[in-house]
Amino acid sequence: MAETVLVTGGADSVGRVMAEAFAARGDRVHICDIRADALAATLAANPGMQGTLADVGEPEELARVIAEATGWLGDISVLVNNVGIGGPRAGIEDIELDAWDRTLAVNVTAMFHAIKRVVPGMKRRGGGAIVNFSTGSTRTRLPGRTAYVVSKFAVEGLTLNAARELGPHKIRVNAILPGMIDNARMQGIIAAKSGETGRPVKAIEADYLRFISLREKTQPADLAAMVLFLASDAGRLVTGELIAVSGNLEWED
Repeated sequence: MAETVLVTGGADSVGRVMAEAFAARGDRVHICDIRADALAATLAANPGMQGTLADVGEPEELARVIAEATGWLGDISVLVNNVGIGGPRAGIEDIELDAWDRTLAVNVTAMFHAIKRVVPGMKRRGGGAIVNFSTGSTRTRLPGRTAYVVSKFAVEGLTLNAARELGPHKIRVNAILPGMIDNARMQGIIAAKSGETGRPVKAIEADYLRFISLREKTQPADLAAMVLFLASDAGRLVTGELIAVSGNLEWED
């Protein structure tokens, strides 16, 4: 039976690849995104998909996303909480409270609100799958990115506790911990470091890969494959897991 899928941040990069992978296997997919141009492009390329322009860090906008998604899909059987922001890059003493609050609102509170709103429908269906996106940085730690790392630790706590609470209702909850994703954001970070240091892009990239055991970047398709597995019958006994899809991220700077 086709799944009814909601992917937040589904208009670009990993989110789009995941949404299109669900659609390709015959599932009905609703996405949301904060970027109007990316959302329009993704929906134009995928006529069977629907979407909502929204900032999930604002509770009333997230409520609208869920209302529009369930209005079209009915009860949601798969929720992929993909949206996240990098937060402030600053020492602890220099983090502005507004930036701290915004990071937690988007990275954690939005996930909580989405889960809260889809769980009743999953219970009515007799089960479902929730996949939250954390980060490999919760294992390596990352100075200067405290708001981001703390928010992702909270995502993992939310995941683990929800898995235990919702398990008796056959609702599985897992988290993905990506590493060095080969996408525009990571390419931009590398290019910026290259500009700052005057070193070639390839040399900066090699610095990152040196601390990944498999010496490979994570492709968006790799993340999509894991998410689809977790949302499939093959993953029916997998819940309460924090799964790194990173090539084993050993350390980062």
